Amino acid sequence: MPPRRIRIAVDIGGTFTDLECLDEATGEAHSFKTATTPDDPSLGLMNAITGAAERFGFVLGDIALLMHGTTIATNAVLTRDLPAGALITTAGFEDVLEIGRHARTHIYRLKPEPRSELVPRRRRFGVVERIGPGGEVLTPLDTESVAMAVERVAASQAATCAVALINGFANPAHEIAIRNAVRARLPEIAISCSHEVSPEIREFERTSTTVLNALLIPVVRAYIAALRRRIADEGLEAPLYLVQSNGGATRPEAAAQAPAKLLLSGPSGGVLAAETVANRLGFPDVVGVDMGGTSYDVAVIREGRRAVIAQGDIDGLPVRVPMVDMRTIGAGGGSIASLDASGRLLVGPRSAGAKPGPVCYGRGGTEPTVTDVNLILGRLDAATFLGGAFTLDLDGARQALQARIAGPLGLDPDRAASGILAVVVAKLAGAIKLSLFERGLDPRDFALMSFGGAGGLHAVEVAEELGMTTVIFPKDPSTFSAHGILQSDIVHDLARTRIVPLKSGCAPAVLALAQDLLAEGQALLAADELPEAQRELQLAADLRYRGQAFELLVPLDAAALDEPGIGALCDRFHALHRQRFSFDDRHETVELVTLRLSAIGRLGGMAQTRAPEPIEASAQRLRPVHMNGRWADTPVFQQDGLAAGASLSGPAVIEQAYTTLLVPGGWGLTVAPSGDLVANREQA
Repeated sequence: MPPRRIRIAVDIGGTFTDLECLDEATGEAHSFKTATTPDDPSLGLMNAITGAAERFGFVLGDIALLMHGTTIATNAVLTRDLPAGALITTAGFEDVLEIGRHARTHIYRLKPEPRSELVPRRRRFGVVERIGPGGEVLTPLDTESVAMAVERVAASQAATCAVALINGFANPAHEIAIRNAVRARLPEIAISCSHEVSPEIREFERTSTTVLNALLIPVVRAYIAALRRRIADEGLEAPLYLVQSNGGATRPEAAAQAPAKLLLSGPSGGVLAAETVANRLGFPDVVGVDMGGTSYDVAVIREGRRAVIAQGDIDGLPVRVPMVDMRTIGAGGGSIASLDASGRLLVGPRSAGAKPGPVCYGRGGTEPTVTDVNLILGRLDAATFLGGAFTLDLDGARQALQARIAGPLGLDPDRAASGILAVVVAKLAGAIKLSLFERGLDPRDFALMSFGGAGGLHAVEVAEELGMTTVIFPKDPSTFSAHGILQSDIVHDLARTRIVPLKSGCAPAVLALAQDLLAEGQALLAADELPEAQRELQLAADLRYRGQAFELLVPLDAAALDEPGIGALCDRFHALHRQRFSFDDRHETVELVTLRLSAIGRLGGMAQTRAPEPIEASAQRLRPVHMNGRWADTPVFQQDGLAAGASLSGPAVIEQAYTTLLVPGGWGLTVAPSGDLVANREQA
């Protein structure tokens, strides 16, 4: 018989490694979950693949495509486990990383917050050159200063080198010459140039991004090499793609050269899946929240589309590459509850992670976590956790809570545990408020979509805190990010900076800039061997009012680059500016700063199946659950037993193979034809 075509998506998180597999012929999809192996994440990836193959009846030779979301770059940045790097820049600009933007989070402190420089001053070297903002050569590149800088890089024993000249985005000739000189002298060193990583204005952000990219190249190259070896040793020959921060996929070779684009690799898959489910269910305005073992990620889907920003922030470091707009806080199932010196209750950002994990895992944890508290309050079942993969230690969780929280505070365990959950809900709601309020949006106008292994236990309570009336639980929420990765397409992001006032007569200049980008995008997709029918090119523009120091990203129709099209683009900018900042100025000139292109290669989505006729849900058993300050016998349902159209009223617990959902009293829940669950606040 011919081999099956199985598509695999793997998302490696801080605690668990999630997998989704799809049979392309039948549209049948399955999810699988296993523990992350922090010492060697590739081992956890192969454990997930081989475990899924054994459970769902396929062999490695059936796998036609492997897509992978990884936190390897993010973890390296957060822990600062980075190799020694050097920076070559224009003479006089060696201190750009330290000067930054003078932004201060705490404006009344006498001393500014310390800045992470990434590369110390002794390994930052200047060369004599100067290119103007229009690309003109003002001072030719001095070869003697280049040779001296290269020798100083060699003497510093740096493992990687960033090249970021002051206007390298406008004309890359000098950066290319420096890169060639470094390669000739140091063929083994990793090199990153700003015109390749972030070809845009603003020297601080561009330099920071280029340096961060350079420091990550050895880390990601080593991981990809180890991953390829492990895959080859297992006999897996399927093409491998890595997921980028923008939700698109790329080949490992491209990822190894631009690893800064992997910093939101895993979470971006969840946002992509949330966008798909929101449109499928008819909810254009949704807040997607991903609560895993260590973090809580918040993304806003507005008018059916996820937001992609040109610049993000990773642990205080600006990263100017396209990425899904997301806010992350340290709040997950493994977040540790503790008391500070004054006796104040804290939850997170410290996490028990995968090793040792929550106390109830029985792997050596001693500090109570959110998962321990949910177990103590009956919201989790010790015998059915993760489909019964292992039994949780309820007594150990209770002892840790008593020793660390309840005893010192003089509270009974139930009240202490409820207090921990109240703190968690407030933190989660606060992250959502910030994500919406900064855009001028009201939470009551949005539905909340909850996914991740720990999210379903808190989603409805968070929605109540925010005044939301609808909560969506996607099918298989625990592996939802992997589900989104499964739907990823190949994406190449390109950008060109050129400041053009958008007024009469500007259309030819904008059209010429767009045509260059479109041609480059088509060439990249052709190199991916994608047929014309699977290619899509999407333009967008960074726009601002003249004199502003920031821009707004506005979609641009590639077929409307004439005078009327430019006018419509300005109208969209005015409307967006009013929505974000409560004012606009239609008499002020709008400037184009950077033109962007997403060159997309469609890999094909997932097939949908029809669901059976509606039925009434029936509870399988009762379990004591602590909610609203008291214990009550609560109906427990298995999601597999809820057919499309089934409905129930809270309080109720819904168990899945890898997660548990909680529906408090006053809320009703129905099963959509797609298998997704939709909870609504019931009328009083």
